[in-house]
Order: sequence, then C-alpha cells, then structure tokens
Amino acid sequence: MRRLPPLRALEAFVRTVRLGSARAAATELGLSPSALSRRIASLEDFTGRKMFSRQGQAMRLTEEGRQFYDKVSPHLEALATAVESQSENVQLMRLRLGVTPLFGTQRLFPRLPELRRLHPRLHLDIDTSPNQLSRVGDTLDAVIGLVNEPDPSFHSVKLDQNTIHAIASRELVELIGPIPDENILSEQTFLVHTDMHLSFEAWKTAIGMKNLQPMAVDHYDSGQLILEAAAQGLGIAVMHDDHLARNNDPRLAKLYDILVPSPYSYCFLCRPADLALRPVRLFHDWLVGAGL
Repeated sequence: MRRLPPLRALEAFVRTVRLGSARAAATELGLSPSALSRRIASLEDFTGRKMFSRQGQAMRLTEEGRQFYDKVSPHLEALATAVESQSENVQLMRLRLGVTPLFGTQRLFPRLPELRRLHPRLHLDIDTSPNQLSRVGDTLDAVIGLVNEPDPSFHSVKLDQNTIHAIASRELVELIGPIPDENILSEQTFLVHTDMHLSFEAWKTAIGMKNLQPMAVDHYDSGQLILEAAAQGLGIAVMHDDHLARNNDPRLAKLYDILVPSPYSYCFLCRPADLALRPVRLFHDWLVGAGL
C-alpha cells in the first residue's frame, strides 16, 4: 500500500481551505494556531508543495494548494462516506434547510430519493416559513431561496436563470388577446409574489408600459397558490417560465410571447464557515452536481 500523509494533517488543511481562515479552522478542530500550522507544515513536507503563503498571522492558499485541494477533497468525502456506510456507530446527520414551497414541490423533493440513496444518514429538517435569510446560521443551516443579489457575506451558488412571464387561465388569455393593450390590462388583477416584487416592474417595462396601473395587485407568499389562483381565473400571475413548465397545469397559458429576463434566481446560501460542517457540505455538493 502506498504511504499516505497523516489524516490529521489533511483534515487541518481541508478545514482551513473551507473555512477560509486558519483561526476558524483551529477553533473548529480544538487546536492552537501553532498546532494547526504544524499539521499543515507536515503535509507540505510530505507532498513537497507549498499549500499556503504566510504573511504574519495570515495564511493565503497558493495555486499549488488550490490544485491539491481540488484533487484530494472529493476523495476525502468518498472515504468518509465509505466509512459511514460500514459503521454502526455513526449518528444521523441533520441539515436544517429553508426552502420555498414551490421549489421544494417542483424541484427538490422529486430528487431527494437520490440524495437518500447516496447519503442514507443525512436527514433534512425542512422550513418553509418566511424571512429565512435572516435566520441562516441561527435556526437554519442553509437556504434555497429566490434572491435578486446574494448577500456577499454568504457563500452562494446560483441554481438557475429564468425569464418572467405573465400567466393566466386559458380563457382569460384568449379574452385579452395576443397584443398588449394598456386599456385592457388596466382592467385586470395581477398576482405578484411578495418576494418577487421586481418581476412585475420588469415585465411592465418589457412590454412598454412601465407606468401601467392595473385595477388591483394581489400579493401572495406562496408560488403554488399564485398559480392556482391564476388557474381559477382570479388574475394574471407574474412568475418564472420554469414555474409554469414544471407545474404542467393544462388550465394555464402564457399571456403574450414576450421573454423578460428575471431579476431573481434560485440560490443556495449558507455561511462560508458552515461549509466545513459535514451535512452542509454533503448537501451542497449533491445539489450543485444534481442540476436541479
């Protein structure tokens, strides 16, 4: 068997990279900064690579270090997964995940059996309540949400890029007609998600009616309920094309054939430090690779 570097040295290196801070990694591992530095130095001696450049107390990942991390990290995860699968003593891992109901129903839950097969000890506590971003790092480990511009203090991964469409019952679409008419639209009720208020403004601008004043704008905090309200003829929903396609409701149709780039994207967000937590890392890596 080939000689391997000390696993403690590898762990110290990986934690430092993922947390982005030697001090945070030392705290996480219960080490002094000097002890952490010695472990990383032993890895550098073993590999003959300079993993970090050191300037005072600061440690900055080198290009050699980045290449080493990219090569080794996936194999460490595979090793941890293999050990878990053969161990009777490993406890369940739990991730507290915030997610919008529509994303959960349409995109996440149909793929969760795949996640369970890969990581049977990883379990999710799902939270669909509002104001999730303010609770990341507190009552939530991570969030999948619709955001305009991700907070730079979070680690974020954009999951899609959508276009906006006006969606209504087929009867209402036929009644309104194929050409935008401000007089007709001003007599309609529009249905807008409380977390997507910029979508309606973007759609009005795209059809050349930035100052359109409809009869009413009704706000919902559930995308699924907006689509159902539109299907029942209660108004015109301003939603993503992906929402309509995945909903696959024959009662609904697009109003006008106009593509409008959405100000919002679904993003995975967590604190950078929490990527070192195994449940967060496993879910993050699966989500990025799954292409939901």
